[in-house]
Amino acid sequence: MTATVVAVAFEGAGLERAIGSYSVNTQWNVSRREMSYLDRITFNPEQCGGRPCIRGMRIRVKDVLDLLAAGVSEKEILEDYPDLEAKDIKACLQYAAAQADHAVLRVP
Repeated sequence: MTATVVAVAFEGAGLERAIGSYSVNTQWNVSRREMSYLDRITFNPEQCGGRPCIRGMRIRVKDVLDLLAAGVSEKEILEDYPDLEAKDIKACLQYAAAQADHAVLRVP
């Protein structure tokens, strides 16, 4: 089994701008010099119901985001999940930011 990288899974859905390309039309312009960690987010339909996970492990992005939202520090998360790296937590935050960056259409 192979996992699909988020950049491939969302190609054409606007997420490619979060992968490091620069566009004048984006709202939050990711600089080419700014590091992108989104390649650490993987999808596998055979694992965790196809939900986004970290580097093919059974650690869901949502679980890390829930811990951060509950006030758990990055240091504590890394201690509790020794397979995680600081870049994985940044990848979760980048993924969440990219997911939240969508237009809201008003229907007349």
